[in-house]
Amino acid sequence: MEPRTLDHVAFWVTEREQIAAFCERHLGMHLITQESNFSLMGSDARRGKLTLFDADGPREPGVFKHVGLRVSDLAAARAGLPAGAPDVFAIGGGISVTLVEAPTDVEFDLDHVALWSAAPEETANAYLRYGFSSAAATRVEVGGAYVELHQGAPAATDRPLLNHLAVLVDSADEVIADATDLAIEVESVVDAANTYAAFLWGPEGVRIEYVEHKPTFSLT
Repeated sequence: MEPRTLDHVAFWVTEREQIAAFCERHLGMHLITQESNFSLMGSDARRGKLTLFDADGPREPGVFKHVGLRVSDLAAARAGLPAGAPDVFAIGGGISVTLVEAPTDVEFDLDHVALWSAAPEETANAYLRYGFSSAAATRVEVGGAYVELHQGAPAATDRPLLNHLAVLVDSADEVIADATDLAIEVESVVDAANTYAAFLWGPEGVRIEYVEHKPTFSLT
């Protein structure tokens, strides 16, 4: 498995329109695509994005802690937030976001996803089987973005806020073959208009999508 970048983070939400409006108003994003059950938000269709799936009833945090967005000028980016926003702020539906100042070609690109873990070092090591690279004892990297594991005891839930993490790959079929060799469960395969993707069950029950952009990929 050789993922290229962290493509998007997907959530189950009950306030899709309100969250999308916050992203447009305060986080430099626009609506890339909208379907009957989800909205795809980002500042660039080919960089890190947020996907908002409709869900019934309130969701529970589970393993999700926050998502970090990368900006080149933190002070300027924070000036566009609602007055009094803390370092880690809510955008609706239980989703927490923080801004990270670092060199970036695209403002509000994905910098990291922070997850709670009962055993952060063991979990970070487990991600290596899924094509992620070690960045620190409790941090793994893919294409310059990160998954951070934080010590905690997330309660098991059948109503999680986090739907899945997605990484971009050249071939989803190769991922399926590698997963079979590694005895990793393939949860599903989705053949969509612009993408072809394999969903694997990752460490601590996190679903990971390995998404391939088809030649017809034309999101803006």
